[in-house]
Amino acid sequence: MALKVRRVAQLYVGLAFYGLGIALQVSSGLGNDPWDVFHQGLSRRLGLSIGVWIIIVGALVMLAWIPLRQRPGVGTISNVVFIGLFADLFLWLLPGPDALAARWAYLVTAVVMGGFATACYIGAGLGPGPRDGLMTGLAARGWSLRGVRTGIELSVLAAGWLLGGTLGVGTILYAVAIGPLTQAFLPALTIKAPVPEPAPEADPEPAPA
Repeated sequence: MALKVRRVAQLYVGLAFYGLGIALQVSSGLGNDPWDVFHQGLSRRLGLSIGVWIIIVGALVMLAWIPLRQRPGVGTISNVVFIGLFADLFLWLLPGPDALAARWAYLVTAVVMGGFATACYIGAGLGPGPRDGLMTGLAARGWSLRGVRTGIELSVLAAGWLLGGTLGVGTILYAVAIGPLTQAFLPALTIKAPVPEPAPEADPEPAPA
């Protein structure tokens, strides 16, 4: 029971920090990560908030899981709903930085927070995010995971830029740093089920006299 509570708590801490990281990076104005270039572009072109578009796009991506026979977990559903809600909440709460130094502080904090938050929800082991599940589902059918990820992210990045999303140095920094940061945080945040102790061996029967 305690392990399950810890998994759920870590999942939602990760989703909250992920939403905060998105809000910081968007507020910096120095370039969003590829998916948020897309979400921001949709928001600017079609209305609705960035967080609402995060939820809508996440739900649509999950529809692509059906032919791939991917099975969502509670973490998957929570990822779809709560990251967008947290992103909108923190975008509303955060003061907009004016000085360049403050904007860079927002950006660097956002990237580090993104790595920590990703390791949190992956380490909780309650299901991948919808975008991660799409990539792993395609890779399971013989595609290169690196190639699938690169192709999808370049596609949404290009679409987001054409829609008016913010592309910049922050986009490059996120792309370069998010993998190593997640890898660095993951060992400490991976929750492993306890290994059951082996049953004691029965004493050998005494040999007959």
